[in-house]
Amino acid sequence: MKIWPIIILGLGVAGTGARYQERKDLSAQQGETKVEVTAVARDLDQPWELVWGPDRHIWFTEHAGKISRLNPETGKKEVLISIKDVLRLTTPGLMGLALHPDFRKNPYVFTDYTFRRDSTHNGLRLVRYTYRNGGLHDPKVLLEMPASRGHSGSRLVISPDRKLMFATGDAAVLTNAQSLSSLAGKVLRLNLDGSVPADNPIKGSYVWSWGHRNPQGLVYGKNGLLYSAEHGDAVEDELNLIEPLQNYGWPKVEGFCDQPKEAAFCDSVKITPPIKAWTPVIAPAGIDYYAADAIPEWKHSILLVTLKDADLRVLKLDPSGKKITGETIYFDKQYGRLRDLCISPEGDVYLSTSNRDWNPGPGFPVDGDDRIIRVRKKKTGVLLASLSGMATSPVSLNDPAGKKLYVQYCASCHKEDGKGIEGVFPALSGSPVVTGAKARLVQVLLQGISEDSETFKKAYDQPMPSFGFLPDSEIADIGTYIRTGLGNEKDRILVRDIVPLRQDMKK
Repeated sequence: MKIWPIIILGLGVAGTGARYQERKDLSAQQGETKVEVTAVARDLDQPWELVWGPDRHIWFTEHAGKISRLNPETGKKEVLISIKDVLRLTTPGLMGLALHPDFRKNPYVFTDYTFRRDSTHNGLRLVRYTYRNGGLHDPKVLLEMPASRGHSGSRLVISPDRKLMFATGDAAVLTNAQSLSSLAGKVLRLNLDGSVPADNPIKGSYVWSWGHRNPQGLVYGKNGLLYSAEHGDAVEDELNLIEPLQNYGWPKVEGFCDQPKEAAFCDSVKITPPIKAWTPVIAPAGIDYYAADAIPEWKHSILLVTLKDADLRVLKLDPSGKKITGETIYFDKQYGRLRDLCISPEGDVYLSTSNRDWNPGPGFPVDGDDRIIRVRKKKTGVLLASLSGMATSPVSLNDPAGKKLYVQYCASCHKEDGKGIEGVFPALSGSPVVTGAKARLVQVLLQGISEDSETFKKAYDQPMPSFGFLPDSEIADIGTYIRTGLGNEKDRILVRDIVPLRQDMKK
């Protein structure tokens, strides 16, 4: 089978972990490593998780229900199973994947997916299959739990002591993550037969840690440290160091305890902060640990791919592995949304695109999506860290403040042109919420739209987070940009339009 070359280009950008991070033109230190970037598979149906197998193949899930293995040198793909009862919606579907560490003696494949429990309820199912004769057989259900239309998580990884770690989302129910009686919003620890380990920190419970919103990445690094990448709401996407009996805060705390309401909760409950957080959010997805020598600039780093920002991030760890000392960004928006990655023992990095999912970015999908892309060291190629800057940024220094804020906080859903996605995210052009009384738009920006609101039930498929954490001046800038642009020609929103409505919220 043919292997398809694609454009080679690197991008380096420095980052911070502040609550508000403005994107700027920054350059990275130019490295010495030269790489080639090649597509080794194409025309896939939203690959969700990639695992490097003991057979030197990439094992991967596709969101609609297929598990396959791919020879990255020839491009040959072999479908191992199509799971018929997978429920695929926006984010729910076939997700995590893990292989038994002693695969030749115990050819077990672990996966999880959402399914329809009955006419009104969904579930999340964790299953173990046996690999035999080129297929997956003998499904054994290890765990089932309630699920929703979103926030299912999820990732799987097997620990050094051969336990199955299972990161779950909060199932879009705010109370789940803090409740130890719910398995949602947790990192769970299971024996490989699905039983509860006798040495779990809570006797008789799978729960290892809690307070998680929607984990999208899970990996072990050096010294047995477990890391998780997690979606925030409107602020504070997180990279967490997962430890037993730790509470990571959601929904009471997002990121760090740096807001008045959060501080009050943290005074009475011990919260474990992230080792890295991003605002505006970047939609972090899969992560892996880079231990190879092939690309020395990346050694002892967490590699993270993102959906919203559509890039690969290299998060350099300190010697202890417990702190992030630097962040470099590559391939910014070159290949669209990136969902997961895996690393070969030699240090080749494989990235999967997610451009045929429910929320594609501008200009995608392109011909050949979705793809698995290899980044490999070569004697001749291009320098890994180029100085190409933010050439693909959708805003410029001359744009109004409202446009910059809109792109940072709103465009991932409503899109840069304000047209949204039919049936999922409403268009803002001509929207009665936008073009009607200013107070209505301000209320939505300040309060968001919850799933239990009448507005959501009548018109929306996705809830909207509150942007009340932004100062009045920035709410006014965003509202003005939406009302005066994106096909609308209404009057501006001023700070004096916001003050009384924010005061009403506090009553």
